[in-house]
Amino acid sequence: PPGRQPIETYLIDPPKRRRAFGYIKKHIDEGRQAYIVCPLIEEGESDAASIAAYEKIVRDYFGDMPIGILHGKMKPKEKDAVMRAFAAHEIDVLVSTTVIEVGVDVPNATVMVIENAERFGLSALHQLRGRVGRGAANSCCILISDNEGEAVRQRLHFLCRTSDGFAVAKYDLETRGPGDFFGEAQ
Repeated sequence: PPGRQPIETYLIDPPKRRRAFGYIKKHIDEGRQAYIVCPLIEEGESDAASIAAYEKIVRDYFGDMPIGILHGKMKPKEKDAVMRAFAAHEIDVLVSTTVIEVGVDVPNATVMVIENAERFGLSALHQLRGRVGRGAANSCCILISDNEGEAVRQRLHFLCRTSDGFAVAKYDLETRGPGDFFGEAQ
């Protein structure tokens, strides 16, 4: 949309997470806000990917900084309260699942970190990335993935090279195919 800033997108490995957090802290010190997106709500097969585990990592790093938690199992009133607090800049870092994918507009948020980026489709990653770059300041999206699969790395690097949603959709169609029009396969 007109007036949006370009969003720089980077792919990093988990050992560089602290560096990404340092980048977030720099932006927060400048008065900005950040999103940190996790793929899971509860602990399960991959505890490191759960929002509960990630919240601990974030709180350990950022200390007393105002941090909010947002996920789909929260009651609507709780979610609304967290989003209002984030929009009012009462929260500096919002740790969330994909519930922020659509309809969230906080122009002061300039950094997004997406943990386990390989678990998301390109369209979801593109939508999530669109939550930053809404204000006048430069914005970036940092994808974190430890998946070394060639197809996964190519897919994530493609997203780093383009901000064109049509190009993302075309690439996704070319690499994954159209799905099953009349069946249940996607």
